[in-house]
Amino acid sequence: MKFGFGVIAVLSLALLSGLVFALSWGGSSSSPVFSSSGGGAQSQPLTIYCAAGLRTPVEAVAKAYREEFGVPAEFVFRGSGALLSDLRVAGAGDVYIAASMTYLDDARNQYQLVDEVFPIASQRAVILVAQGNPKKIKGFDDLSREGVRVSLADPGVAAIARAAKKAIGEERWAKAWKAKLVSVDTVNRVANDVSLNAADAGIVWDATAQQYDNVEVVRVPEFDAAPKQIAAGVLSDSKQPTRALHFLRFMTARDRGLKSFQKLGYEVIEGDRWADKPEIMVFAGGLNRPAIQQTIRDFEKREGVSVLDSYNGCGILVGQIRTGSVPDLYFSCDTSFMTQVSEEFPHPVNVSATDMVIITSKKNEHGIKTMKDLAQSGLKVGVCHPQKSALGALTKRLLEKNSLWDQVFVNVKDTPATADRLVEHVVIGSLEAAIVYRANTTMQKDKLTVLSIDDVAARATQPIAVSGQSDFKQLTSRLMENIRSAESMAKFKKLGFDWLGDPTR
Repeated sequence: MKFGFGVIAVLSLALLSGLVFALSWGGSSSSPVFSSSGGGAQSQPLTIYCAAGLRTPVEAVAKAYREEFGVPAEFVFRGSGALLSDLRVAGAGDVYIAASMTYLDDARNQYQLVDEVFPIASQRAVILVAQGNPKKIKGFDDLSREGVRVSLADPGVAAIARAAKKAIGEERWAKAWKAKLVSVDTVNRVANDVSLNAADAGIVWDATAQQYDNVEVVRVPEFDAAPKQIAAGVLSDSKQPTRALHFLRFMTARDRGLKSFQKLGYEVIEGDRWADKPEIMVFAGGLNRPAIQQTIRDFEKREGVSVLDSYNGCGILVGQIRTGSVPDLYFSCDTSFMTQVSEEFPHPVNVSATDMVIITSKKNEHGIKTMKDLAQSGLKVGVCHPQKSALGALTKRLLEKNSLWDQVFVNVKDTPATADRLVEHVVIGSLEAAIVYRANTTMQKDKLTVLSIDDVAARATQPIAVSGQSDFKQLTSRLMENIRSAESMAKFKKLGFDWLGDPTR
């Protein structure tokens, strides 16, 4: 069944819900279904809205996935823009695959239709002509030349036309659009028109052109300079998001689904190694644990994966990384302890920040107000270990800057790798003062006196980065995105962190 391109909008909207579920290519609900670790019990067929130009590789991936996991797919193939319009009405489905990331951005950020997004491959627009180029077309402006029959997709429904129009500019596009012979709704129909000699030229994706015989391409500098990224997303209305995520991990795995795209000439991403239930490792400074632990557990459950999270002083974590225990994701308590492993984690992003403070008992019996007061004779002070902890290193640096390290260290009775123990010991009275992060004090602030330190050096910034050695960079990047999401931002702020930058979604 196909949708007529010129059907009146009101009628198509009214009929859409029924038509969507009537469409079924590449699978049947009567096919055997079983549960793998990537999905729940008795997974239903996946409903996939897919850009028509991507039909060949996506159907190949879906076939391979069904053979391996017994899960069929039901497809709706249209132009990327038309599908986005469909999704705004349908309120159902599992996966949306578009020929350009711009549609996924709109679906997620403007319409809240998509949750996780998976990059797949890149492609560029080209002019498709008959073999031998009988009309001697050399560039875009030749499409408006008299005697050239041109087939163009509609920018309102097809990603190829939207991308070409943006790259070439409104004025030049308008001239070609006015001179066109025919307008169609998908890139495949443009390619068919040229292949069957129903048109002399048309604009298609370079990867689409490779799927047709008796044609050749004309490269356009403006198009070459503006590659578009094919991407897929899990629909927010999906009733089986874990299964949808499992399918998309399969599609974007370098040793599974991406092979189907590579065979057809697509420029694929650096995909993850395939694993039915992948396992990734996270190292995080103890400071960050309360802010991210539940986010990690939620991610683990939704994705159907295993996340091994390890928390310690950043000095200890850096030592483990340097001796070969490199995690997939590292979330440091301060930039100074990310810089030390920059070769393994080349692209850090700052997530949050927190001030260093002095804490005492609620009554503050010793009248402590500044760092200098920590040098009082006989005072029991706690600081984190300068080698094992980012906080300890920052504390030593701060006190040395103020010529106070030697005087204060005489009073130091405890040097743990993380600040949690210092907070507890001040609360119970075994320590009379300590230097910790403000974010460490949130859960016990009613039992403490928290004193600000008037020094620009009394501040730590928490960066996060994916390992360049990870076999699961895409999966780990999604976890990092969750840690930087709006929902996660609220957790950080509640715990007393300052948030740096805009949330990812």
